[in-house]
Amino acid sequence: MRLVLVQHGDALPAEADPERGLSARGRTDVERLVQFLKGRVRVGRVRHSGKTRARQTAELLAAALATNAPVEARAGIDPLDPVETFAAEVQGWDEDALIAGHQPFLGKLAARLVRGAAGPDVVQFEQGAALCLERAADGCWTIRWMLRPELFG
Repeated sequence: MRLVLVQHGDALPAEADPERGLSARGRTDVERLVQFLKGRVRVGRVRHSGKTRARQTAELLAAALATNAPVEARAGIDPLDPVETFAAEVQGWDEDALIAGHQPFLGKLAARLVRGAAGPDVVQFEQGAALCLERAADGCWTIRWMLRPELFG
């Protein structure tokens, strides 16, 4: 099973958009990521935090990568939420999935799955970056790949 963790793209400042939707740069970064992943990655489950920038990121990715999977908001994956409950839930999934979210949650989740502890980080996320983790038959997770926006532009 593979789990793709994506930090949302760059967001507008709260003064310009109280909902903090994706900025033009954020949308471009995510669209470039979509173009690279299209045909290479398929997921059967898409979740996001419910925040506008994460939802928009998830929707852009799901349109090209999801196999009839609804894009769903998931409580408990906000930036400062603890990762243990969600990490345990992911262990029970059997289909490839994509999570669009935030730091520091994504970094702590990756560390929890790969190392067994929510810190220190095993990767350095940035806005518009994607990390693919893979779970082996024995339940252990490894890092398969990571992509950053500067690779595409």
